[in-house]
Amino acid sequence: MADFIPLEWTELSPSLMLKRGVELKHLMAQRRTTRHFSSKPVPRALIECAIECAGSAPSGAHLQPWTWVAISNKEIQTELRQAAEQEERLTYERRMPEAWREVLEPLGTDAVKEHLTTAPWVVVLFKHKQRIRSNGERGPTYYATESCGIAAGFFLQCVHSMGLVALTHTPSPMKFLNTILNRPSHEEAMLVIPLGYPADDALVPNIQRKTLDEIAVFVES
Repeated sequence: MADFIPLEWTELSPSLMLKRGVELKHLMAQRRTTRHFSSKPVPRALIECAIECAGSAPSGAHLQPWTWVAISNKEIQTELRQAAEQEERLTYERRMPEAWREVLEPLGTDAVKEHLTTAPWVVVLFKHKQRIRSNGERGPTYYATESCGIAAGFFLQCVHSMGLVALTHTPSPMKFLNTILNRPSHEEAMLVIPLGYPADDALVPNIQRKTLDEIAVFVES
């Protein structure tokens, strides 16, 4: 039988609700992805805070189908970079379709992944494809991709709110991450997130976000 407890919730005035929403909107509008990190150390407590924030995200059937692996070991980061660059070179030279190359061009990306060794932390999000059932057998997870996507958003918001910068990196394929980080086969690497302080000369692409009219449709009575 399901067990329920009272919802802890306090009603706010519409003006305060809007004020909070606008403040968060302006804060997140300043979030930018950069590949240029400072080597300045970042306390582990900040990484723990961001992961705990991510862990509060909703998930399908509350299965919380994620493992966050946080790496500050430079030898492991170097190993990750070497493996990632090996895969990325193959992607850029042989695998990448023209349609994908076309949209990457304004971002100036290439097979060199210096951010994996310059950033003080690299956090890898693993999605759980299976779970342990009450009978001890393996069973599927549900909406794991969607759940991990939401959790990644929570993580990035917390990182930005703390005054750090991050990069969402998806080397493809990513099976080497299971091997290097000793993760079980039912976990699948979904996202690599280098994070830290920006380098003094950090740059970002000169691109613009879509406007509200371009991303939203309202259907009202």
